Amino acid sequence: MKRSVLLYLILCTLAISASAQGVVHPEDKPVDMDNPTFVPLVHVGKVLEGGDSIQYMQMNNVYVFPKQTFSSPKAKQKYDRMVYNVKRVLPLAKEAKAAIIETYEYIQTLPDKKARDEHLKYVEKSVKKEYTPRIKKLTYTQGKILIKLIYRECNSTSYDIIKAFLGPVRATFWQAFAGLFGASLKKQFDPNDEEDRQTERIVLLVEAGQL
Repeated sequence: MKRSVLLYLILCTLAISASAQGVVHPEDKPVDMDNPTFVPLVHVGKVLEGGDSIQYMQMNNVYVFPKQTFSSPKAKQKYDRMVYNVKRVLPLAKEAKAAIIETYEYIQTLPDKKARDEHLKYVEKSVKKEYTPRIKKLTYTQGKILIKLIYRECNSTSYDIIKAFLGPVRATFWQAFAGLFGASLKKQFDPNDEEDRQTERIVLLVEAGQL
């Protein structure tokens, strides 16, 4: 019950209509702990400088951190589990960001509040249909990490996203409901905070194709 309720709350932040048939979603792919989740970017191009054509190559950032050490096998196991969970949910957080931007940009083109409200009702219905079976595949811990990573991607809490799209009454309701199960849609992500510092390091390495 606790797991399913938390994961259902995340649906409210995924503002997008149903995706195309046949798409393989990230949560359906096995997590590969031995290979990068994201393919490193390599872009080759040319620029003109003083009449000469100069070739250049653009790559991902490369992060160098102190070597990871562990006080015990249990600590190593905990770290590996965090890497696994981040690799599992980070693609979904990035999908949520793209979906939210797409929905926001679209509703700005609608003529009035009535049209926007009608579209958001349609979006909410589509979200439940599309994402309910997908989110249920995540564990309770992965759901909590996803809420934090959505904040990291969107620079806004799940509560504020729900409030922006569905209004303060719905946002307050879902926040109170989440609190009954020990969760908070107002949870933020602070890479300088002790709790989130390790997660930020893992996220950076995964984004850069180093994990």
